[in-house]
Amino acid sequence: MNQSILVEKKPEIIYPDSDGKPMSDNTKQFRYIVIIKENLELLFADNPNVFIAGDLLWYPVEGDNTIRQAPDVMVVFDRPKGDRGSYQQWKENNVTPSVAFEILSPGNTLKEMAKKLAFYEKYGIEEYYIYDPDKNDLNGYLRQDNRLVIIEEMLGFISPLLKIKFELDIEGLQIYDLQGNRFLTYVELSEKIKDTERQLERENQRAEQEKQRADEAQNRVKLLEEKLKELGIEL
Repeated sequence: MNQSILVEKKPEIIYPDSDGKPMSDNTKQFRYIVIIKENLELLFADNPNVFIAGDLLWYPVEGDNTIRQAPDVMVVFDRPKGDRGSYQQWKENNVTPSVAFEILSPGNTLKEMAKKLAFYEKYGIEEYYIYDPDKNDLNGYLRQDNRLVIIEEMLGFISPLLKIKFELDIEGLQIYDLQGNRFLTYVELSEKIKDTERQLERENQRAEQEKQRADEAQNRVKLLEEKLKELGIEL
């Protein structure tokens, strides 16, 4: 007698691409998120194995879609660039994001931020930076002995992984690469490109003018040589 064995099929677990929360609560917070994310993209543009995302849900544990966090900006080394609906770590060779940024808004609570710190500490973030635009206050953490330990002095601090330097001035958070180039807004970057193009145009114009003057001088020399020949004078 044949007996069929019924295998209970486990329901498929859905890992949503959105947690229903807004990316930012105000323009100031959004501006810093975009500046950091896009300038990091530029900084690592030539490295195909650095994945950078803004407000992307990170699921560190397969089988539990309640364990998740969406850093304002996160950086993952040794993973290819490209679009993702979420960062499901077990599908990414189990590579943990290395760096997380959070830009505070008035709606963030101490309890919420403490939970985020605990999450990042538990699931392997190496560097964690928190900036409050309203208070112009910057804090950072580095992983030491499997814990995230606060950085005592952030002004002038250079990220070991990202190789960027943090500063604060009356305008707010300023970030620089190791060549001294400041992280720029899109408008500032566009103006810089335009300035560079204008400078190149001026240099090309100067070069063309120099060429014209050289050609004119050469023509005058030829005319003089021809006149001298007419007079029977050989050079």
